[in-house]
Amino acid sequence: MSSSTAAAPPANMSHSDISLENLEAALKNDNAVKVCGVDVDGILRGKLMAKSKFLSVAEKGSSILNHPLPSYQRHHTDISQGFGFCSVIFGWDMHDQTYIRELSISNAANGYRDLIAIPDLSSFRRIPWEDNIPFFFVRFFDPDTGASVSADPRSLLRRALEKVENASMGAMAGAEYEFYQFRTPESMSVGTFLRENPAEKLPSLTEGMFGYSITRPVQNQEYYYGIYDMCEKFRCPIEGWHTESGPGVFEAALIFTDVQEMADRASLFKYTVKSLASKFGITPCFMAKPRQGLPGNSGHMHISLVDSKSGKNLFVRETPDENPPYEDLKHVSDLGRWFLAGLLEGLPDIMPIVAPTVNSYKRLVENFWAPVTVSWGLEHRAASIRLIAPPTASAKATRFEVRVCGADANPHLVLGAILALGWRGVEKKLEIPIPPLGKGEDVGGSADKGARLAKDLKSATERMKRKESVAREAFGDEFVEHFCGTREHEVRVWEEAVTDWEVKRYIETV
Repeated sequence: MSSSTAAAPPANMSHSDISLENLEAALKNDNAVKVCGVDVDGILRGKLMAKSKFLSVAEKGSSILNHPLPSYQRHHTDISQGFGFCSVIFGWDMHDQTYIRELSISNAANGYRDLIAIPDLSSFRRIPWEDNIPFFFVRFFDPDTGASVSADPRSLLRRALEKVENASMGAMAGAEYEFYQFRTPESMSVGTFLRENPAEKLPSLTEGMFGYSITRPVQNQEYYYGIYDMCEKFRCPIEGWHTESGPGVFEAALIFTDVQEMADRASLFKYTVKSLASKFGITPCFMAKPRQGLPGNSGHMHISLVDSKSGKNLFVRETPDENPPYEDLKHVSDLGRWFLAGLLEGLPDIMPIVAPTVNSYKRLVENFWAPVTVSWGLEHRAASIRLIAPPTASAKATRFEVRVCGADANPHLVLGAILALGWRGVEKKLEIPIPPLGKGEDVGGSADKGARLAKDLKSATERMKRKESVAREAFGDEFVEHFCGTREHEVRVWEEAVTDWEVKRYIETV
């Protein structure tokens, strides 16, 4: 792989052009590479690596991730391949506090050992706001068994996708994110501000409710257009970009693509926004419910299955069903119906994935355009799962929109869960358990036959962790034990917290 034999890459080289053979030429003018993985909270954890080290690693590990391989090889590796990456990123929470109960992947007993990280060459892009330094995602493998780490979000999605690919199908996905934005006084971080002031004093980027405004973005024009342009350059392009109803709230819809790439792009979208915002003294907030009495931040996910050769949408029927079980399904294929049934049956058991924080459940309440039950319907925006299909959409656009997910959820885990549950429905040919919600029928009303989803993280985690949970069947016991352990930690930290509300209510009167 010497420079004398490597072919010069085209100036506009894309991820699909990158291979082991031209990697060195692609990095010819670089002296370092940024690599990162994804932890269970969806936080990117990475580092800067010398180019010489990266090229050596890529040469040894590329056969695992970057070429078509049998199932066993795709999820197993030799311990000599890749590079060491401290497992503690699976042993601590989003604030680097080790979990209250040590979990099996990373703990004191195993010395918080290294995992093996292998770069995914297909994830190549350059970070435009960091002098175009090369960037690659990695996946994590166990150094003893060679198996992909059960809690690695990118690997969980890869395992779910492989079942679909083995049936000569592919999965396409889209992501939408809403997020609040706050300003902090000049030269003061948001953490410092909040140590000295109550959260409600944090000023919004703009005030009032003004969704789809074409004037509000002008107030922060360089920032607004900067995000759009940076996302395009960083290969997480935006399809739609506008203000949403809420003080300082923006919404982005990312351009539809294959499911693995979409999960990567969704993570990188947040990374782009946070990076650019820091240059403007702005703090973007992807919490599910930042402000009491105002709308929350959703992270809706769209999914469809396609023929891997022709790209044809497999959720749509060739000819309308003259006698469908429900009129909403007239144009939906049997495959699509089974997939929907799998989502509906499994949704209550994976709530900690789509709503992963204590705060998530403040968004999922009645009367706030947020789904609270196991529900579905054709073009029904209050249901948990919105069916988008003919006659209100084109055949090729037929898909399911999972609307329970918040902007705080990990996109790799969410899309992995959606794919795993839906495919389980296909494998078992499950029947749709409840009728659709009709236009004008409220979620939680008399027409809604679906069960109420968990109202808090504690009960959601207890349901996911139980022995008969669909999550155990879909993801395996090892992942469920680890992930539920991380959520139990989150609940425990919350239960020990003393809030402003408590102090204000009880300080004088009790």
